[in-house]
Amino acid sequence: MKKGIHPENYRPVAFKDMGTGDVIISRSCAETKDKIEVEGVEYPLVKMEISSFSHPYYTGKMKLVDTTGRVDKFRNRYKKFQK
Repeated sequence: MKKGIHPENYRPVAFKDMGTGDVIISRSCAETKDKIEVEGVEYPLVKMEISSFSHPYYTGKMKLVDTTGRVDKFRNRYKKFQK
């Protein structure tokens, strides 16, 4: 790598898909508070809601992904327009 172009904390980080439990180890400078042990090595942990392990495009399974209730809010707001 070229000197001086990457952040100082560029290190291996574990990204965990919270829906499936799958873990991906990659290099990142993401700030984290949590840690996880993978195969005897401790890594900083970044929790993800969606990754290639759970995204409908990659899995081929159509799944409504709504973790914050946005779909329900939309349906309730526009219920009067539905026939």
